[in-house]
Amino acid sequence: MQTFMIPGTIFMSLLAGALFGVIKGGILVVFTATAGASSCYFLSKLIGRPLVCWLWPERLRYFQSEIAKRKDKLLNYMLFLRITPTLPNTFINMASPIVDIPFHIFFAATLIGLIPASYITVKMFWGLDALTSFFC
Repeated sequence: MQTFMIPGTIFMSLLAGALFGVIKGGILVVFTATAGASSCYFLSKLIGRPLVCWLWPERLRYFQSEIAKRKDKLLNYMLFLRITPTLPNTFINMASPIVDIPFHIFFAATLIGLIPASYITVKMFWGLDALTSFFC
C-alpha cells in the first residue's frame, strides 16, 4: 500500500496490533512500512521526477533547499522529518531520490523514524478494545 501510496495503512496497523499484539505487531508494521517506503523510493527514482515536479513544485523546491543546507547532518534532518508531521510521508518517499538523498540514510531514518507512530497506532487497538469492553 505504501509503495503505490494507497490510503489505509493505518487500518492495517490496527489489524496488526489486534492479531499479533503490541510488540510483534509493532515490529511487523515498522518493517513493512519501511519496505513499502523503500519500494516507493526506488519507484520514484525510476519514474517519479516528472510527477513530483507536477504535483508539488513549491514543496520540492523548499525540500531541495533544506537538503542542500543540511548535507552534513542529513540523517538527523531525515529523522526529524519522519518523526514530526512537517511534510507528508508520501512526499518524503517520492521526493527523497529526486533531491539525491542516499538510500542508506533514507532507509535508516525511515526505520527509526516510523517506530513512534507505529507503536502508537498498534497500541491504539488495545485502547479501543478496552473502551468497547467497558460499554459491553
